[in-house]
Amino acid sequence: MSSILRKLVALVRTAFFVVILTATANLSAQHNEQKATGGEEPWQEEIEQQEFQAGEIIIEHISDSYEWHIITIGHTHVTIPLPVMLYDNDEFHFFMSSAFHHNDGIHEGYFISHHDMNSGKIVKKGSNGEEIRPYLDFSFTKNVLAIFISMFIMIFVFMSVAKSYKRRKGKAPKGLQSFLEPVILFVRDDIAKASIGEKKYEKYMPFLLTVFFFVLINNMLGIIPFFPGGANVTGNIGVTGVLAAFTFIITTFSGNKNYWLHLINAPGVPWWLKLPIPLMPFVEIMGVFTKPFVLMVRLFANITAGHIIILGFISLIFIFGEMSTGLGYGVAVISVAFSIFMDVLELLVAFIQAYVFTLLSALYFGMATEEHH
Repeated sequence: MSSILRKLVALVRTAFFVVILTATANLSAQHNEQKATGGEEPWQEEIEQQEFQAGEIIIEHISDSYEWHIITIGHTHVTIPLPVMLYDNDEFHFFMSSAFHHNDGIHEGYFISHHDMNSGKIVKKGSNGEEIRPYLDFSFTKNVLAIFISMFIMIFVFMSVAKSYKRRKGKAPKGLQSFLEPVILFVRDDIAKASIGEKKYEKYMPFLLTVFFFVLINNMLGIIPFFPGGANVTGNIGVTGVLAAFTFIITTFSGNKNYWLHLINAPGVPWWLKLPIPLMPFVEIMGVFTKPFVLMVRLFANITAGHIIILGFISLIFIFGEMSTGLGYGVAVISVAFSIFMDVLELLVAFIQAYVFTLLSALYFGMATEEHH
């Protein structure tokens, strides 16, 4: 099943890249035609105005936005507008993000900033011309919609599997149930039981299964280049921060007396590391906060890096294509080959990162509930 999935994703990506290359070839042909008909100066001016900016495009693709971009046809951008909800100056503002495409991108005094500090955020002009963000921004962004999509997928999948277990009680698993059962048993036996223990693992299983499939599904959807995929949910540090915060809260409230005593008086540590300067207690207490921080950064960095590498390979096609059409086609062969390789590697990373996040969370729960020996 996994090999079929890899081939399918690779095939979709290849088709997507072929469309990009075809569009590039058509654009080049149009430019050559304009040049041949004597329009050399306008053609050169258009190229200067539309010079390919790899960095801006990569950041735009991996960052959150107030609309979901589907495709660009010529100068027309096909997008899914999302609701904007702001609370500012003791009043609420409700409108769709498509309103920013009218009246020079300004609606009710608000617009999307393109400056470094507030880039991609909704702001308004202050009395001195500075950009001011609204007091509260409850807008329904691309990542929020992607989270809801993954949530509905999880609800549908687990409800279907639960019904199958009730309907086929005592029988061999079938269909989606047979596909997910090894994964669920893997999380239960190799992660929860091994890290927490057979006596206490059960109450942590709902969280561990939820976080495992949430990270896995969003990692997989992030690889797909078109709607409902393409959102960089697990590459958003706000999302990974919330997941890590849940792990921190559960660990803190699950900690027993031995857990907290070991933080202050770690067993097996020489006395001179505890007194007169409490070096080890300080390190252990700091570890309580650095562990979830590392969880947050690891998932965010790995997923974001994968997207940046693939987008970087694709950008090479257009960078070299601006120099020479033939050079662009030559680089395209190498870029597409490396992009497909990175796609297959990202499939592996999607599973690994879901496993690592769940395993480390389970290890922290196990350490918090460990009994004194």
